[in-house]
Amino acid sequence: MKNSLYIVIVGCGRLGSDLANQLSRIGHSVVVIDSEEKTFNDLSSEFSGFRVAGDATQLSVLKQAKLKDADVFFATTHEDNVNLMVAQVARKLFDVPHVLARVFDPRREQVYNQLGIETICPTSVAAEMFLLAVASGQAGEGMSKA
Repeated sequence: MKNSLYIVIVGCGRLGSDLANQLSRIGHSVVVIDSEEKTFNDLSSEFSGFRVAGDATQLSVLKQAKLKDADVFFATTHEDNVNLMVAQVARKLFDVPHVLARVFDPRREQVYNQLGIETICPTSVAAEMFLLAVASGQAGEGMSKA
């Protein structure tokens, strides 16, 4: 893998902007797409990437972001259906080699995986962390004893 990657992120909410800021800070070329221009305010002043205001479900917007040149694509909107759709488009039409999508509903993870889309499910991750905390005995630490 080359040192500097070209990364396209759809969704500039808390997750998308945090990813964009961190990836830009370490030297990657980052393009963030969001339909609401005000979300770009969450990007740090050090963010050196590009902003594309528009609907990522529109091919013209993805072309404007030069998705065909991307090494990595992240779908981080708050809508599972949008994330699935744009992730499929990135994989199938633009041949992006590494596509990841956030999916909130754990039941949809299998569908994404069958379509060749790698997923991260905050619900599943949080549940796993809670279960690990209980199993390791950390769940009650920090609580005052009566």
